[in-house]
Amino acid sequence: MPARPDLANLAGDDARLARALKIGARALAADVPVLLRGETGTGKEVVARALHDAGERAGKPFVAVNCAAIPEGLIESELFGYREGAFTGSRKGGMVGRFQQANGGTLFLDEIGDMPVALQARLLRVLQERHVAPLGGGDEVALDIALICATHRDLGQQVRDGHFREDLYYRLNGAGVRLPALRERSDIRALTRQLLDSLGAAGVALDNETEKLFAGYGWPGNIRQLQMVLKTAVALLEPEEPAITTDHLTDDFLDELLAPASAAAGSLREAELAQIRDTLERHQGNVSAAASALGISRATLYRKLKQLDTP
Repeated sequence: MPARPDLANLAGDDARLARALKIGARALAADVPVLLRGETGTGKEVVARALHDAGERAGKPFVAVNCAAIPEGLIESELFGYREGAFTGSRKGGMVGRFQQANGGTLFLDEIGDMPVALQARLLRVLQERHVAPLGGGDEVALDIALICATHRDLGQQVRDGHFREDLYYRLNGAGVRLPALRERSDIRALTRQLLDSLGAAGVALDNETEKLFAGYGWPGNIRQLQMVLKTAVALLEPEEPAITTDHLTDDFLDELLAPASAAAGSLREAELAQIRDTLERHQGNVSAAASALGISRATLYRKLKQLDTP
């Protein structure tokens, strides 16, 4: 998989996501700001880069700023830059801000919901006037940027709570694009295939048992979590092994996969435990015969016995 996948690859077989990304691309091309909404790990920066690369600004600067990762006292200077001597500890010669760095290209403001309220007014003014001046004074610079923002927060609720400016919210929310959580996507199999290809494991697949477990899991870390699980599994594959099985998953992750997330999940786990016990009894404790009857490997059965605390 290329370092910057195109929009079609990102959407996979999910028609709703494909439509949302198409709307985002067209809006950005028309100088309409795009607001990406989605849980942590849904790939908001990857989508932002793909939107940038899909338009006329491809090849121009793409500058990403994580508003939640920069200390509140520094975010203003990071965004707008500063002149030498603007404040104690400022860099000799000053610094060009992210707005100017993105000039001609795209500015991506990630976790915009975490931007301090005190800074939101200046951000709004810069976006409206399309000019920016560094801290400490100096000539204003005209801006020509496409703007993409992203958040995992409910900005509408933050507006109602007084934590986000209403006028800025409507200035940023030109085209809202919702990125679905992984558990909501209909194409986890195709997405897994893409991620395995990107890891250099094009000939590897999930076995049926692992695929079913993945399909029933909630994926709280979304695509980022799936990618790391697959990366670890590929590292644990023996040479020439054609499939990822539960043998290639870490104990911690297996515990999560099998842990009851609800009463229904608990019932399923209890039913699995009862089935294993009944099968072992019918085969007089013969693990090989029981594994064969259950349609799983001996190693998998041994692991289940351990995980389920079966005597």
